Amino acid sequence: MKELALKYGCNPNQKPSRIYMEEGELPIEVLNGRPGYINFLDALNSWQLVKELKEATGLPSAASFKHVSPAGAAVGLPLDETLSKVYFVDDVKIPLSPIACAYARARGADRMSSYGDFIALSDTCDAATATLIKREVSDGVIAPDFTEEALQILRDKRNGTYNVIRINPDYTPAPIERKQCFGITFEQGRNEINLNDPSLFENIPTENKTFTEAARRDLIIALITLKYTQSNSVCYVKDGQAIGIGAGQQSRIHCTRLAGNKADIWYLRQHPKVMNLPFIEKIRRADRDNTIDIYISDDYMDVLADGEWQKFFTEKPEPLTREEKRAWLDTQTGVSLGSDAFFPFGDNIERAHKSGVQYVAQAGGSVRDDHVIDTCNKYGIAMAFTGVRLFHH
Repeated sequence: MKELALKYGCNPNQKPSRIYMEEGELPIEVLNGRPGYINFLDALNSWQLVKELKEATGLPSAASFKHVSPAGAAVGLPLDETLSKVYFVDDVKIPLSPIACAYARARGADRMSSYGDFIALSDTCDAATATLIKREVSDGVIAPDFTEEALQILRDKRNGTYNVIRINPDYTPAPIERKQCFGITFEQGRNEINLNDPSLFENIPTENKTFTEAARRDLIIALITLKYTQSNSVCYVKDGQAIGIGAGQQSRIHCTRLAGNKADIWYLRQHPKVMNLPFIEKIRRADRDNTIDIYISDDYMDVLADGEWQKFFTEKPEPLTREEKRAWLDTQTGVSLGSDAFFPFGDNIERAHKSGVQYVAQAGGSVRDDHVIDTCNKYGIAMAFTGVRLFHH
């Protein structure tokens, strides 16, 4: 198949719409549903990310995409009891495979942003992964293959309209890529840079020059995630998964703050008060996620006021105070931070430190590199200048 007609483009008024190959066959097969223009943009960008993560780490990988940027990305490390509960997979009756764990991590990192996402899997989608996917609100999934059991589970989702795409894992695109804007064609070489290169961590200008193996893995995950995130972008990673992604901001400090706030929410969801919230039976998953998000925020009275809390809880919870939140966040350590370009000021490091960042990988090359280095030294942070910029548009 050389082309596939689509219902419309980015918006319903943008017709006609299609995807096609100028040479050769499309490397994808739609097994179920009718994916749209944005679905395919998310699917193809997210597939590149998980394929590269798998190649770099050797671990099954998953990504959750929304509007052509990842909301989450992770490798398939086992889930402990806390994360299983935080990601709401502790009630699954079948063992979670490594690819299922990768998906649970990718989806669970930022559940608000992942609502209605498109999923990418580096490995064959099995029944365990399909079971997790079926219970969440999402638009579709792309993977190199699906077991028959998984395919049946997914075909039953969303009244039989759920989008399921199989991609040829051996497909290699042409080395030159093109896109149009305002009727003008842009052309460039594909970004084929290898981010699993030890030389990226050789230039370490900080006093602390020690990167653990886990930190190197997490920084590689951060950089690969940034490679497929709309720029400017910053990514916080811990234990093999992105925990905060700031995408598409004009200011880098805004990227760092946005991603840091998401990383903080990820960690606050593990606070005992949050994990033990007395939700009413059969609360909708989206309502539960939104309630937790508000409970953690400064607007907590929106769900704790009399006449409101009864909609969500069996009894009125105590607020999570600002002091309790800060005390909990101060216990967060071992976080890795990647940036798709240099940090122009030390304020980015100041903000990152508040979210437990101990390792940084960034391009370097700012006229204020000395200020950034000094700020890292102030907190004992190890930072590598990769010399690599990863803008993506």
